Amino acid sequence: MFTLQHYFFTINITIVMSQTASTATVQPGTAIKTNTGALATLVIVFFFWGFIAASNSIFIPFCKTHFQLTQFESQLIGSSFYGAYFIGSLLLYLLSSIVGYDILNKIGYKKGIIYGLLISVVGALGIIPSANAGSFGLILVSFFVVALGFSLQQTSAQPFAISLGDPATGSHRLNLAGGINSLGTTLGPIIVSFFLFGTANSAHENVTITNVNNLYLIVAAVFAAVALFFAFSKLPDGKNDAKFEASKKASSSLLLMTGSIILIIIIGQLTPIGKTPLLLVTLLIVTGILFYSNSSALKNPEGWGAMRYPQLIYGMIGIFLYVGVEVTIDNNFGALLKTPGYLTDLGLDESKISKYVTIYWGSLMIGRWTGAIGVFNLKKTGRLIATFVVPYVAFGVILFVNKLYGNDITDLLPYAICVLIGVLAFLFGQEKPVKTLVTVASLACVAMITGVITTGIVSVYALMFGGLCCAVMWPCIFSLGVAGLGKYTSQGSAFLIMMILGGAVIPPLQGSLGDTPSIGMHNSYIVAAVCFGLLVMLALRLKGVLKSQGLDFDSQISGGH
Repeated sequence: MFTLQHYFFTINITIVMSQTASTATVQPGTAIKTNTGALATLVIVFFFWGFIAASNSIFIPFCKTHFQLTQFESQLIGSSFYGAYFIGSLLLYLLSSIVGYDILNKIGYKKGIIYGLLISVVGALGIIPSANAGSFGLILVSFFVVALGFSLQQTSAQPFAISLGDPATGSHRLNLAGGINSLGTTLGPIIVSFFLFGTANSAHENVTITNVNNLYLIVAAVFAAVALFFAFSKLPDGKNDAKFEASKKASSSLLLMTGSIILIIIIGQLTPIGKTPLLLVTLLIVTGILFYSNSSALKNPEGWGAMRYPQLIYGMIGIFLYVGVEVTIDNNFGALLKTPGYLTDLGLDESKISKYVTIYWGSLMIGRWTGAIGVFNLKKTGRLIATFVVPYVAFGVILFVNKLYGNDITDLLPYAICVLIGVLAFLFGQEKPVKTLVTVASLACVAMITGVITTGIVSVYALMFGGLCCAVMWPCIFSLGVAGLGKYTSQGSAFLIMMILGGAVIPPLQGSLGDTPSIGMHNSYIVAAVCFGLLVMLALRLKGVLKSQGLDFDSQISGGH
């Protein structure tokens, strides 16, 4: 957190500065005024990414009941959603390789966001006839289309936010956007629960297809309205003539990975082979192809681009695990809460799940809001005070939102202890990426094990604490993964973003284990513990690889204080 986010975004700022150098020249010392109006317009899309992604945890248990699905089958919603990020990013990269220039740079970030929003409108509208037809398969296709639009929006919006002012203050704008995104993740589950069940906390009565129709009709209408607003706004086009770095062998490697995953999906549909072994094979294929690519690149780097750097490979696996574990904790949580004897004797009603889901996504908001402290020039004492105050302000917002929607927040109050543990962990990390990642991943691993061996509210707190730990992981992994890539930094960033694919693989793996009678939903959370344990190992490995190249960020940051 803190300046770790600033460091990560500095990398993105460097990328954008190099991309825009050919289109604009700024004299040294000249202040570039932030386009506040354009930024205010832009952050709207950040809100909806969080809103929809977090809302899946309410829609998944609803679909499981309505379509009488297994836990594995219900997790295919997340697979469709996060798989679309991988496919969308890969298609954009491959098409750019074919035409010889960056397509997004050519059409501009503004049009990229508009086109992405319109694609998401099609997907949201597609959910309506899919639900009416009672086809879960068509719902998966519709979610895939929604996320395909999100992929284009996200690829456009983040560098666009940096370009709307002085690159040196780009982290300010992205921290603001990240905070708005987290607000969306906090409000999403409650609002969706309201539309599906009538209120956020009432007993579950009759959820009709009409409820689903109304919800996604409104979602589609909002997407369309935002697209029109962007189209008629005075936002800059965001075009540039940056050179596109194509790497044929890296492209072939990614295509092989994609083809292998598709083949596994086909095998899973046409044969009686169990889902768990197929998903484990998928994990082995992803990691195997990445390590083989790097091994081949070290022998002959020609055509491999960014994949010649081992830190990128470890970073890609790290992002895969991080996104996978962040999503799986939440997406399987509704099914766990409904399990008799876990939190309540009969199992929690679907309509009451949102209260606990908001704590998980709210924990991410707590971390991101705390991370924004680093953009202010506070003195040491003021910064220390803010580090303790801001997280509890964010926690207060979460409690207020739940109270506003009629939820009983009494059993949420003791979670304040978890917030304190998180703050102390962030301070212990001393803004060093490796130390911070090792600290929070280790804590998260212990928390997951605690969640597995206990029941009731203690177990709920332990699993929700994973969200607080996850808040810092993306910037740590990302910054370490692209370190030292030079001219391949932008390409490496694109490859890292593709590894959001983890959100499509790890949740159904846990779901398949949850369906296994000898394991069950509660014990399946050992998957999350293993993921966090592997992240600890990756962090240490990344440090060793970078140190061998003369890059030791922990020491450099330490020396700077």
